[in-house]
Amino acid sequence: MVKRKIIKIDKTLCTGCGNCVTACEEGAIELKGGKAEVVSETFCDGLGACLGECPTGALTLEERDAPVFSDAAVKEHLHQKKDLTLTPSACPSSGPRMFKVKEETTEGASTTSQLSTWPIQLRLVPTDAPYLWNASLLIAADCTAFSCGPIQRFIKGRIVLIGCPKLDDNDTYVQKLSDILSSNPIKDITLVHMEVPCCRQLKRLVLTALQRSGRNVPMTEYVVKIEGGEATLVP
Repeated sequence: MVKRKIIKIDKTLCTGCGNCVTACEEGAIELKGGKAEVVSETFCDGLGACLGECPTGALTLEERDAPVFSDAAVKEHLHQKKDLTLTPSACPSSGPRMFKVKEETTEGASTTSQLSTWPIQLRLVPTDAPYLWNASLLIAADCTAFSCGPIQRFIKGRIVLIGCPKLDDNDTYVQKLSDILSSNPIKDITLVHMEVPCCRQLKRLVLTALQRSGRNVPMTEYVVKIEGGEATLVP
């Protein structure tokens, strides 16, 4: 142990925006339960590159006894994280983000984007993204965004997860969804998909994920016809 500067996180101020996670090149900070947390003081170099990224001032530097910073340990840590993310989720732009919803135009929500989070591709969304905590989910097939005119009505107030059960790996979808459901208290699920048989597979994947997670989350299902238009509620 040596006396040195190290990051301190005030969880009462942390909103879980994830900005500090992406700013920390050593991977010393991760989101746990919707809050930022230093996973190992050995990984924190104490330079404070993350400080300016916190919008609430939850991060500060304090000088105290702490383990010696280890560049070798950081490299091993980052190498292990890379091995776990050798998937599309390793994309640098796929870090979890939340932003203010745009004000509705005079035409209403159907023409104004109601999207409040990023990323939206199911494969890219981290299971510990802060916006998943106590969220209402919209799980939608890719094509619905182009076929359903009032899709923004479904997006409003919900966290969007999209995917294509025809083109993507279904086992990956089930695992990601079950992990999200197991790790976060999800309020409800709205499922929107096309009427074609391959797209209906999305419902089976969601039900399988629910069963695997052991969670009982209410789900509402809507179907969009190939010619587009309104989404029809499935009884």
